[in-house]
Amino acid sequence: MERLDGGSVLPASLRGGIVALGNFDGFHLGHQAVAGRAIARARAEGRPAFVATFDPHPVRFFKPGVAPFRLTTLDQRERLFAEAGADAMIVFHFDAAMAALTAQAFVSEVLVDRIGLAGAVTGADFTFGKARGGNVEILGDLGMKNGFSVEAVAPVALDGEPVSSSRVRDLLVTGKPREAARLLTRPFTIQGVVTHGAKLGRTIGYPTANIALGNYLRPAYGIYAVRGRLADGRVLEGAANLGIRPSFDPPVELLEPYFFDFSGDLYGQCIEVELIEYLRPEASYDTLEALTAQIAADCEQAREALAAG
Repeated sequence: MERLDGGSVLPASLRGGIVALGNFDGFHLGHQAVAGRAIARARAEGRPAFVATFDPHPVRFFKPGVAPFRLTTLDQRERLFAEAGADAMIVFHFDAAMAALTAQAFVSEVLVDRIGLAGAVTGADFTFGKARGGNVEILGDLGMKNGFSVEAVAPVALDGEPVSSSRVRDLLVTGKPREAARLLTRPFTIQGVVTHGAKLGRTIGYPTANIALGNYLRPAYGIYAVRGRLADGRVLEGAANLGIRPSFDPPVELLEPYFFDFSGDLYGQCIEVELIEYLRPEASYDTLEALTAQIAADCEQAREALAAG
Protein backbone atom coordinates (compact mmCIF):
# COMPACT_ATOMS: atom_id res chain seq x y z
CA MET A 1 0.00 0.00 0.00
CA GLU A 2 1.32 3.41 -0.98
CA ARG A 3 0.32 6.76 0.47
CA LEU A 4 0.20 9.25 -2.38
CA ASP A 5 0.17 13.03 -2.16
CA GLY A 6 -2.90 14.33 -3.96
CA GLY A 7 -1.07 17.62 -4.57
CA SER A 8 1.48 15.98 -6.87
CA VAL A 9 1.18 14.50 -10.35
CA LEU A 10 1.00 10.71 -10.23
CA PRO A 11 3.70 8.82 -12.13
CA ALA A 12 2.73 7.27 -15.44
CA SER A 13 2.65 3.79 -13.92
CA LEU A 14 -0.20 4.79 -11.57
CA ARG A 15 -2.32 6.83 -13.95
CA GLY A 16 -5.51 5.42 -15.40
CA GLY A 17 -6.77 4.11 -12.08
CA ILE A 18 -10.22 3.80 -10.52
CA VAL A 19 -10.62 6.16 -7.55
CA ALA A 20 -13.08 5.89 -4.65
CA LEU A 21 -13.79 9.54 -3.84
CA GLY A 22 -14.86 10.65 -0.37
CA ASN A 23 -13.48 11.34 3.07
CA PHE A 24 -14.08 7.86 4.51
CA ASP A 25 -13.57 8.84 8.15
CA GLY A 26 -14.61 5.74 10.04
CA PHE A 27 -14.61 3.56 6.92
CA HIS A 28 -17.96 2.10 7.90
CA LEU A 29 -20.24 -0.21 5.90
CA GLY A 30 -21.27 2.58 3.52
CA HIS A 31 -17.70 3.64 2.88
CA GLN A 32 -16.67 0.03 2.40
CA ALA A 33 -19.34 -0.37 -0.28
CA VAL A 34 -17.96 2.60 -2.24
CA ALA A 35 -14.34 1.49 -1.91
CA GLY A 36 -15.27 -2.11 -2.64
CA ARG A 37 -16.98 -1.15 -5.87
CA ALA A 38 -13.98 0.93 -7.00
CA ILE A 39 -11.57 -1.89 -6.17
CA ALA A 40 -13.73 -4.49 -7.95
CA ARG A 41 -13.89 -2.33 -11.08
CA ALA A 42 -10.16 -1.74 -11.02
CA ARG A 43 -9.45 -5.46 -10.73
CA ALA A 44 -11.88 -6.31 -13.54
CA GLU A 45 -10.30 -3.70 -15.83
CA GLY A 46 -6.68 -4.36 -14.83
CA ARG A 47 -6.20 -0.87 -13.39
CA PRO A 48 -4.77 0.54 -10.13
CA ALA A 49 -7.31 0.86 -7.32
CA PHE A 50 -7.19 4.01 -5.20
CA VAL A 51 -9.12 5.25 -2.19
CA ALA A 52 -8.96 9.02 -1.70
CA THR A 53 -9.36 10.97 1.52
CA PHE A 54 -9.02 14.57 2.67
CA ASP A 55 -6.77 15.74 5.49
CA PRO A 56 -7.57 17.72 7.47
CA HIS A 57 -11.28 17.01 7.25
CA PRO A 58 -13.02 19.90 5.44
CA VAL A 59 -15.13 20.56 8.53
CA ARG A 60 -11.93 21.16 10.53
CA PHE A 61 -10.76 23.67 7.90
CA PHE A 62 -13.98 25.66 7.83
CA LYS A 63 -14.68 25.38 11.57
CA PRO A 64 -11.28 25.12 13.30
CA GLY A 65 -12.87 25.49 16.74
CA VAL A 66 -15.24 22.54 16.37
CA ALA A 67 -14.99 19.81 19.00
CA PRO A 68 -12.88 16.74 18.06
CA PHE A 69 -14.87 14.34 15.89
CA ARG A 70 -12.45 12.08 14.02
CA LEU A 71 -13.17 8.34 14.00
CA THR A 72 -9.83 7.35 12.44
CA THR A 73 -6.34 8.73 11.93
CA LEU A 74 -4.66 8.76 8.53
CA ASP A 75 -2.55 5.79 9.58
CA GLN A 76 -5.65 3.82 10.54
CA ARG A 77 -7.37 4.70 7.27
CA GLU A 78 -4.32 3.61 5.30
CA ARG A 79 -4.38 0.21 6.97
CA LEU A 80 -8.13 -0.17 6.51
CA PHE A 81 -7.92 0.75 2.82
CA ALA A 82 -5.09 -1.74 2.34
CA GLU A 83 -7.10 -4.48 4.03
CA ALA A 84 -9.97 -3.69 1.66
CA GLY A 85 -7.65 -4.33 -1.30
CA ALA A 86 -6.68 -0.84 -2.46
CA ASP A 87 -3.30 -0.35 -4.11
CA ALA A 88 -2.84 3.14 -2.68
CA MET A 89 -4.41 5.88 -0.59
CA ILE A 90 -4.49 9.34 -2.14
CA VAL A 91 -4.42 12.14 0.45
CA PHE A 92 -5.77 15.49 -0.68
CA HIS A 93 -4.53 18.22 1.66
CA PHE A 94 -7.56 20.40 2.37
CA ASP A 95 -6.36 24.00 2.61
CA ALA A 96 -7.43 27.40 1.34
CA ALA A 97 -6.32 26.59 -2.19
CA MET A 98 -8.32 23.35 -2.22
CA ALA A 99 -11.36 25.08 -0.71
CA ALA A 100 -11.27 27.73 -3.45
CA LEU A 101 -11.36 25.24 -6.34
CA THR A 102 -14.65 25.17 -8.20
CA ALA A 103 -16.14 21.79 -9.01
CA GLN A 104 -14.92 22.10 -12.60
CA ALA A 105 -11.42 23.11 -11.47
CA PHE A 106 -11.23 20.21 -9.00
CA VAL A 107 -12.03 17.79 -11.80
CA SER A 108 -9.72 19.28 -14.41
CA GLU A 109 -6.76 20.27 -12.21
CA VAL A 110 -6.84 17.52 -9.59
CA LEU A 111 -8.61 14.44 -10.92
CA VAL A 112 -7.56 14.73 -14.57
CA ASP A 113 -4.20 16.55 -14.56
CA ARG A 114 -2.72 15.18 -11.32
CA ILE A 115 -4.41 11.79 -10.90
CA GLY A 116 -5.20 10.90 -14.51
CA LEU A 117 -8.10 8.73 -13.42
CA ALA A 118 -10.08 6.42 -15.69
CA GLY A 119 -13.06 6.19 -13.35
CA ALA A 120 -14.48 7.54 -10.11
CA VAL A 121 -16.80 5.83 -7.64
CA THR A 122 -18.58 7.86 -4.97
CA GLY A 123 -21.45 7.72 -2.55
CA ALA A 124 -24.74 9.08 -3.82
CA ASP A 125 -24.46 12.10 -1.50
CA PHE A 126 -20.92 13.09 -2.52
CA THR A 127 -20.32 16.84 -2.89
CA PHE A 128 -17.15 18.65 -3.92
CA GLY A 129 -15.74 21.96 -5.05
CA LYS A 130 -16.12 25.51 -3.73
CA ALA A 131 -19.25 25.94 -1.61
CA ARG A 132 -20.09 22.30 -2.37
CA GLY A 133 -20.89 23.35 -5.91
CA GLY A 134 -20.48 19.86 -7.30
CA ASN A 135 -22.54 16.71 -6.79
CA VAL A 136 -22.73 13.28 -8.38
CA GLU A 137 -24.68 14.54 -11.40
CA ILE A 138 -22.18 17.31 -12.07
CA LEU A 139 -19.29 14.89 -11.59
CA GLY A 140 -20.89 12.57 -14.13
CA ASP A 141 -21.24 15.37 -16.67
CA LEU A 142 -17.66 16.50 -16.13
CA GLY A 143 -16.50 12.90 -16.37
CA MET A 144 -18.10 12.52 -19.79
CA LYS A 145 -16.38 15.70 -20.98
CA ASN A 146 -13.01 14.67 -19.57
CA GLY A 147 -13.00 11.00 -20.52
CA PHE A 148 -13.58 9.17 -17.25
CA SER A 149 -16.53 7.20 -15.96
CA VAL A 150 -18.49 7.98 -12.80
CA GLU A 151 -20.49 5.56 -10.68
CA ALA A 152 -22.50 6.37 -7.54
CA VAL A 153 -23.14 3.73 -4.89
CA ALA A 154 -26.45 3.84 -3.03
CA PRO A 155 -26.44 4.28 0.75
CA VAL A 156 -26.10 1.13 2.84
CA ALA A 157 -28.84 0.63 5.44
CA LEU A 158 -28.69 -1.29 8.70
CA ASP A 159 -31.74 -1.75 10.93
CA GLY A 160 -33.75 0.38 8.53
CA GLU A 161 -31.47 3.43 8.70
CA PRO A 162 -28.63 4.59 6.46
CA VAL A 163 -25.15 3.91 7.81
CA SER A 164 -23.23 7.16 8.26
CA SER A 165 -20.33 8.59 10.23
CA SER A 166 -22.81 10.83 12.09
CA ARG A 167 -24.77 7.79 13.19
CA VAL A 168 -21.57 6.11 14.40
CA ARG A 169 -20.63 9.22 16.37
CA ASP A 170 -24.07 9.46 17.94
CA LEU A 171 -23.82 5.87 19.15
CA LEU A 172 -20.36 6.41 20.64
CA VAL A 173 -21.25 9.60 22.51
CA THR A 174 -24.27 7.87 24.02
CA GLY A 175 -22.20 4.94 25.31
CA LYS A 176 -23.12 2.32 22.70
CA PRO A 177 -19.80 1.04 21.33
CA ARG A 178 -21.17 -2.41 20.40
CA GLU A 179 -23.85 -0.82 18.24
CA ALA A 180 -21.25 1.48 16.66
CA ALA A 181 -19.05 -1.55 15.94
CA ARG A 182 -21.85 -3.12 13.87
CA LEU A 183 -21.80 -0.07 11.56
CA LEU A 184 -18.00 0.08 11.47
CA THR A 185 -17.63 -3.73 11.17
CA ARG A 186 -15.01 -3.49 13.95
CA PRO A 187 -14.72 -1.82 17.35
CA PHE A 188 -14.03 1.90 17.53
CA THR A 189 -10.28 2.09 18.15
CA ILE A 190 -8.10 4.81 19.62
CA GLN A 191 -4.44 4.71 18.67
CA GLY A 192 -1.79 6.60 20.60
CA VAL A 193 1.58 6.64 22.30
CA VAL A 194 1.68 5.59 25.94
CA THR A 195 2.89 8.47 28.12
CA HIS A 196 3.94 8.81 31.75
CA GLY A 197 1.27 9.85 34.24
CA ALA A 198 0.97 10.27 37.99
CA LYS A 199 1.52 6.49 38.42
CA LEU A 200 -1.14 6.30 41.14
CA GLY A 201 -2.65 3.21 39.53
CA ARG A 202 0.63 1.39 40.00
CA THR A 203 0.55 2.06 43.75
CA ILE A 204 -2.91 0.47 44.15
CA GLY A 205 -2.22 -2.52 41.93
CA TYR A 206 -3.80 -1.29 38.69
CA PRO A 207 -1.09 0.28 36.49
CA THR A 208 -2.58 1.99 33.44
CA ALA A 209 -1.27 2.97 30.01
CA ASN A 210 -2.06 6.66 29.54
CA ILE A 211 -3.05 7.74 26.02
CA ALA A 212 -4.03 11.25 24.90
CA LEU A 213 -7.27 11.44 22.91
CA GLY A 214 -5.93 13.89 20.33
CA ASN A 215 -8.36 14.64 17.51
CA TYR A 216 -10.53 11.59 18.12
CA LEU A 217 -14.22 11.95 18.85
CA ARG A 218 -14.89 11.92 22.58
CA PRO A 219 -17.10 8.91 23.30
CA ALA A 220 -19.19 8.88 26.47
CA TYR A 221 -16.93 9.41 29.47
CA GLY A 222 -16.79 6.38 31.68
CA ILE A 223 -15.45 2.88 32.20
CA TYR A 224 -15.10 0.47 29.28
CA ALA A 225 -14.22 -3.14 28.65
CA VAL A 226 -11.36 -2.91 26.13
CA ARG A 227 -8.91 -4.86 24.03
CA GLY A 228 -5.43 -3.54 23.43
CA ARG A 229 -3.25 -4.32 20.44
CA LEU A 230 0.47 -3.85 20.91
CA ALA A 231 3.00 -3.06 18.21
CA ASP A 232 4.33 -6.62 18.42
CA GLY A 233 0.89 -8.05 17.62
CA ARG A 234 -0.10 -9.14 21.11
CA VAL A 235 -3.76 -8.66 22.04
CA LEU A 236 -4.55 -7.79 25.66
CA GLU A 237 -7.86 -7.56 27.49
CA GLY A 238 -8.64 -5.00 30.12
CA ALA A 239 -10.76 -2.23 31.56
CA ALA A 240 -10.23 1.46 30.86
CA ASN A 241 -11.26 4.83 32.15
CA LEU A 242 -11.99 7.33 29.39
CA GLY A 243 -12.53 10.85 30.61
CA ILE A 244 -11.20 13.38 33.09
CA ARG A 245 -10.75 11.22 36.22
CA PRO A 246 -13.02 13.18 38.62
CA SER A 247 -11.35 11.65 41.68
CA PHE A 248 -8.10 13.45 40.85
CA ASP A 249 -7.05 17.08 40.73
CA PRO A 250 -6.41 18.61 38.30
CA PRO A 251 -8.67 16.77 35.84
CA VAL A 252 -6.82 15.47 32.79
CA GLU A 253 -8.60 14.04 29.75
CA LEU A 254 -7.11 10.62 28.97
CA LEU A 255 -7.81 7.07 27.92
CA GLU A 256 -6.31 4.87 30.67
CA PRO A 257 -6.50 1.13 30.01
CA TYR A 258 -5.47 -1.39 32.65
CA PHE A 259 -4.59 -4.69 30.98
CA PHE A 260 -5.31 -7.90 32.87
CA ASP A 261 -2.47 -10.27 33.65
CA PHE A 262 0.12 -8.07 31.94
CA SER A 263 3.41 -6.84 33.27
CA GLY A 264 5.73 -4.86 31.08
CA ASP A 265 6.86 -1.41 30.05
CA LEU A 266 4.61 0.20 27.44
CA TYR A 267 5.95 3.75 27.75
CA GLY A 268 6.70 5.29 24.38
CA GLN A 269 4.96 2.49 22.49
CA CYS A 270 2.16 3.19 20.01
CA ILE A 271 -0.77 0.94 20.86
CA GLU A 272 -4.40 0.62 19.85
CA VAL A 273 -7.28 0.33 22.29
CA GLU A 274 -10.64 -1.03 21.13
CA LEU A 275 -13.71 0.10 23.06
CA ILE A 276 -15.84 -3.04 23.41
CA GLU A 277 -18.53 -2.28 25.99
CA TYR A 278 -19.51 0.72 28.09
CA LEU A 279 -19.79 -0.30 31.74
CA ARG A 280 -20.68 2.84 33.67
CA PRO A 281 -20.14 6.62 33.85
CA GLU A 282 -17.17 8.16 35.62
CA ALA A 283 -17.58 8.78 39.33
CA SER A 284 -15.68 10.46 42.16
CA TYR A 285 -14.52 8.56 45.27
CA ASP A 286 -13.61 10.01 48.65
CA THR A 287 -10.97 7.41 49.53
CA LEU A 288 -8.43 5.26 47.73
CA GLU A 289 -10.00 2.23 49.34
CA ALA A 290 -13.37 3.01 47.76
CA LEU A 291 -11.73 3.69 44.40
CA THR A 292 -9.74 0.45 44.55
CA ALA A 293 -12.83 -1.59 45.40
CA GLN A 294 -14.71 -0.07 42.47
CA ILE A 295 -11.83 -0.76 40.07
CA ALA A 296 -11.84 -4.41 41.16
CA ALA A 297 -15.59 -4.61 40.46
CA ASP A 298 -15.13 -2.89 37.09
CA CYS A 299 -12.42 -5.36 36.09
CA GLU A 300 -14.65 -8.29 36.93
CA GLN A 301 -17.50 -6.81 34.89
CA ALA A 302 -15.11 -6.11 32.01
CA ARG A 303 -13.90 -9.72 32.02
CA GLU A 304 -17.50 -10.90 31.75
CA ALA A 305 -18.24 -8.47 28.92
CA LEU A 306 -15.15 -9.53 26.97
CA ALA A 307 -15.92 -13.22 27.48
CA ALA A 308 -19.32 -12.59 25.89
CA GLY A 309 -17.59 -11.56 22.67
